[in-house]
Amino acid sequence: MTENKQTKTTEGRRERKRRQTRERIEQAAMALFLGRGFEATTIEDITEAADVSKRSFFDYFPSKEEVVFAWQDSFADRLMAAVAARPVEESSVKAVEAAITATVAESIDESGLALHELIHRTPALKARDQLKYAKLEQKLTEALLLRKGNDPQEQPRMRMLAAIIIGAMRVGGELWQQRPPGASLQDFAHETFAELWKMLAEFGDEAKNR
Repeated sequence: MTENKQTKTTEGRRERKRRQTRERIEQAAMALFLGRGFEATTIEDITEAADVSKRSFFDYFPSKEEVVFAWQDSFADRLMAAVAARPVEESSVKAVEAAITATVAESIDESGLALHELIHRTPALKARDQLKYAKLEQKLTEALLLRKGNDPQEQPRMRMLAAIIIGAMRVGGELWQQRPPGASLQDFAHETFAELWKMLAEFGDEAKNR
């Protein structure tokens, strides 16, 4: 029994140390990227600032690009959790709107906005950035299906809803770049969803009257 407790404690400490090392690498890298620029920052710069070896860096990230996009992967996980936390009786449409609005608002702080700007002014990152939407669509589909008890009959509908929502997020992200100074992100998100639902209703009416 004593050995099992010691093993669990050791495993807990090991995982905590790995998490702290990973976070230290991320923080050092992002500070350098935002201060010097992505292209001007080398992996050696990051390892020196984070006080880790180059080998340790590659234990966590295959490239410096992956450090930037680690934030996006965590965003997808937070979005899934936010969808799952919505009331069971709430419609899929209301649940996904509330979850996305809340997750975006919580995730986009000053450093998040700076990261967004960094990605869009760095060609190598901007090209890779488009892959996040495929991941988000898959994760959102999984979260919506989970709310439906993973009913196979609901899969086509939830996939379509996720595709529509993530498509709106892609366009919304581009429009956000044109925002006036001081614009509210939450207001922008609410307006984007309102326009989306209105547009879908109008398209539905057009289809009925064709």
